[in-house]
Amino acid sequence: MPGPPCGSLLDYKTAKFSLTRNRRVGLLHRLLQLSALGYLLGWVLLMRKGYQERDAAPRVAMVTKVKGAAAAEAAGRRLWDAADLTWPPQGENVLFLVTNFIATIQQAQGTCPESPSVLDGMCTEDADCPMGNPVVHGNGIKTGKCLMFNATCSTCEIYGWCPVENGTLPRKLLLAETENFTLFIKNTVHFTKFNFSKCNALQTTDPSYFKTCTYDPIFNPSCPVFRVRDMVEAAGENFGDLALLGGSIRVLIEWNCDLDHAAAQCQPQYSFSLQDTRYNFRTASYYWGSQRQLYRNLLKLYGIRFEVSVHGQAGKFSIVPTAVSFGTSIAFFGAATMVCDLVLLYLDAKADLYWKEKFEEY
Repeated sequence: MPGPPCGSLLDYKTAKFSLTRNRRVGLLHRLLQLSALGYLLGWVLLMRKGYQERDAAPRVAMVTKVKGAAAAEAAGRRLWDAADLTWPPQGENVLFLVTNFIATIQQAQGTCPESPSVLDGMCTEDADCPMGNPVVHGNGIKTGKCLMFNATCSTCEIYGWCPVENGTLPRKLLLAETENFTLFIKNTVHFTKFNFSKCNALQTTDPSYFKTCTYDPIFNPSCPVFRVRDMVEAAGENFGDLALLGGSIRVLIEWNCDLDHAAAQCQPQYSFSLQDTRYNFRTASYYWGSQRQLYRNLLKLYGIRFEVSVHGQAGKFSIVPTAVSFGTSIAFFGAATMVCDLVLLYLDAKADLYWKEKFEEY
């Protein structure tokens, strides 16, 4: 007898439940259900807090200031304070603190022999110094003459700032007192999704608090005043070694705020890491001499570059992510049944029997 014109298009299928006394499949089913339950309770709710709506892109405001003073004997005894040793004077997320330097004083534009440390400036005769050619990695323009620099070597005469830059690094750290300088980091984050703002500085009416406190992760975590030596040591370095040739340190401020709890529990975590072990640059100050001659004092500055970065996220209960998390977990419970059905239909020794019991036509 021929089938209906629409074939199986109008057939209706309904689920049929069969009790199978198969201990192995039963055990697998319970293990899969427990796994889904553990995923829901342990990972989704406890670890990931899947019941919360999250804001991982806060607005960040930051102010940094350096305080301290140090004395150095090079180029005459001089007192250096934060205004002399910090670039820029009022930084935001990046600042540089001078810890050592090489001074070349009273340079004037004229002619003088190139430094023997510059390979392109070495010579044995005038022909080695073609006039008008700049010295590669040097200090000026060749004049065409080869001069005796000292009793052992000759260098090309140059037109430039003379005498040439002093390249001898002091054996002793000139600004060792900078280890006791303090860095004030005031950071405010604003989570726009929740209209919530928090500052890392203690809200106090005592004007002397920030002048006397120093950050300590246990005893004084709300004081955003950090001693330079403590920051270097927290990055795993010795201050004396790093300050001699300079370096770069990253300061990471992390905010992880659970807004289902009191706002006071939203506190930043600080971490420090070394980025580089050498950092320096040059700067010069210019002045006029008595004969209207222009002079300059050249400083090659070594120091520590601090780069402050802020990461943050906040979470708060919301019905939408809660529903999504529970829906996903319920789907996993359904997947456990489907896996067990596949095992019985295709892998079990009595798969044919189970197939006949599960699928019947009426």
